[in-house]
Amino acid sequence: MHRIRVVRHASGRGGWEMALATPPPALTPLIRDYCGFREAMPQPMRRQELPGVQVVLILEFGPLLKHLDDAGRVTRHRSGFVAGLDERWSTTEHNGESHGLQVNLTPLGARRLFGLPMHELSHRVTGLEDLWGGEARRLVEALAEARDWAARFALADAFLLRRAGRGPAVDAGVQWAVERIHQTGGQVDIATLASELGHSHKHLIHQFHEQVGLPPRRLARLLRFDRAVERIKSGGPVRWAELAVELGYFDQAHLNRDFRQFTGGPPSALLRRALPDSGGFESGA
Repeated sequence: MHRIRVVRHASGRGGWEMALATPPPALTPLIRDYCGFREAMPQPMRRQELPGVQVVLILEFGPLLKHLDDAGRVTRHRSGFVAGLDERWSTTEHNGESHGLQVNLTPLGARRLFGLPMHELSHRVTGLEDLWGGEARRLVEALAEARDWAARFALADAFLLRRAGRGPAVDAGVQWAVERIHQTGGQVDIATLASELGHSHKHLIHQFHEQVGLPPRRLARLLRFDRAVERIKSGGPVRWAELAVELGYFDQAHLNRDFRQFTGGPPSALLRRALPDSGGFESGA
């Protein structure tokens, strides 16, 4: 049984419902969290989708989302899509209505579920039916017909457990290294990681390329940025210089540098575009 927190918003700009849940223990190594969503807006809606340390799986029940990369290329994918690890932001857009389920996967969980070298998913958006074929379509149909969010999360749990059982094993050393990066907030020395594993630096990078999708140093950098974004989402005042030190940045200038690369502007600009009630971030375009 999932513990589900439902957040709703209604105002002149439109309305949305977000059903937030964590996975059961058997899926915790694979899934960070679930977010069911339903929106009804009076006009088209664009959101900026930020890079992070999760592989994003979108299962779509309603009109298909447009996905725009930072070069302006537009794609739509029947049933849904997978957005691999990336260091660039992208944009999603819908014409006023949106309904679906977002599953935020750990990189090693995505490796188990899709069975691919993870560099094949990084820096791109891939249609779900290209990865799972007819299984993707049948899953989405079952989810769309389910009576409520609790039933949808239970269906997703069962499907993902079956997929994981057929997936490749994860290298224990890579798993340990990923856990160390998270435990230290991205502040661990990568050469030390390789040495503790008895690997060369080059071999560790190759292993991450295959099983995570990005080198360990880039994953650590994304983790620091991801934690900064979570602080913004939590609400309340933010003291940027103090936050930079807390998250392991050398100084506020380095925090600002990451925000400019990952969002296109300074952190204060992202804060101004934060939507209320778990609504994400409006696109600045």
